[in-house]
Amino acid sequence: MDIILFALRRVATMMLTLLLVSALIFLIINLPPGDYLSNQIAELRSTGQESGVAKAEFLRHEYALDRSLPEQYFIWLGAWPGPHGFSGILQGDFGWSFEFNKPVSEVVGGAIWMTILVNIVAVLFVYMVALPLGVLAAAKSRTWIDYVSSFVGYIGLATPNFLLALILFYYGNKYFDLPIGGLMAPEFEGEPMSFEKIKSVLLHLIVPTFVIGTAGAAAMMQRLRANMLDELNKPYVTTAWAKGVPPVKLLAKYPLRVAFNPFVADIGNLIPSLISGSVLVSVVLGLQTIGPALLAALKSQDQFLAGFILLFVAALTLIGTMVSDMLLVLLDPRIRFGARNR
Repeated sequence: MDIILFALRRVATMMLTLLLVSALIFLIINLPPGDYLSNQIAELRSTGQESGVAKAEFLRHEYALDRSLPEQYFIWLGAWPGPHGFSGILQGDFGWSFEFNKPVSEVVGGAIWMTILVNIVAVLFVYMVALPLGVLAAAKSRTWIDYVSSFVGYIGLATPNFLLALILFYYGNKYFDLPIGGLMAPEFEGEPMSFEKIKSVLLHLIVPTFVIGTAGAAAMMQRLRANMLDELNKPYVTTAWAKGVPPVKLLAKYPLRVAFNPFVADIGNLIPSLISGSVLVSVVLGLQTIGPALLAALKSQDQFLAGFILLFVAALTLIGTMVSDMLLVLLDPRIRFGARNR
């Protein structure tokens, strides 16, 4: 019952936070002077294309871009009637992408699922690499294992993702015949799911997963190593050693559980950092994720597309934070849902 009440409180807080974040996103997107259509109108007038100007003016009215900024925000949100009544984010209408000349839902529809897939696999990669290497480096501190792990970690942190993508792109295809570009073979795009399509997706995920997850895994490994070393130097560990507790049991029962707390708490920050860090990688590798669409939207001031993508990333951050909070409560008995027990 406690965990249900805790989850409900967190969901209510998350909704309020997302509302405030949406207002902030909308404000920041509109800070630069003009928008996609006003810039287009200025360009058309400079070249004397009055028919194009009339069409752009019509679109400005059609999507309420000729109204005040607060009205635009509430219409975009779906909390205020616009030219077509209540039609906004809350009603499932994400707006129109002027850059791609189609509804935002069509631009990001398939890309969102690909983005979620890529980042779930990258998160699994981060934890599968960072957890054993971090624990091993701490348990074998100041040995060749520790030095090699630290060296690999520093290389992962120092190498730019786009450069690593290009290197793996070339050598992966040359020596291991890994596919180049995209997240599936062209013949499977738009086709129903099948074993061959899943196999193609998994093959195409190898390089992006390694590239996107390397920096996150390296950073987490270093933090876990430092936390584990701090716990291993505490008196209760020395006492356990003296009582003859087996090494594996000793590491897993107490030091790892305590050192794992920041590891779990990073879930909320890891997902958005992977998405933001994968924008250039997506461009370099030709991935069908929301990264290239976000880059194009920001460059052209396509506010509806950029706003929805940023709001989507913010929602992922809040969901990840809620999941990490609940896992921390289950992981560490010292953390309670409500007031401290007395």
